[in-house]
Amino acid sequence: MQSKEEILSMLTELLVDEFEIPTEDISLDADLYGELDLDSIDAVDLVVRLREITGKKIAPESFKQVRTIADIVEALAELATPA
Repeated sequence: MQSKEEILSMLTELLVDEFEIPTEDISLDADLYGELDLDSIDAVDLVVRLREITGKKIAPESFKQVRTIADIVEALAELATPA
């Protein structure tokens, strides 16, 4: 299982490489839509990429309430926790 720090690191790398977001803009409290300027299509792309990276099935519905980087880290940490 990955730690939240490892998830954040992976997510930061993904946002920089795939969405061209400057590293210095990425923090746990950064708003995906307001501060990082992602739109709904970017959000779907992000879910697809996270599914590829984690190998976990991520339902787009589970990401509807996600607003910040911390929300994504929490959601991925929950997916990584065995039921």
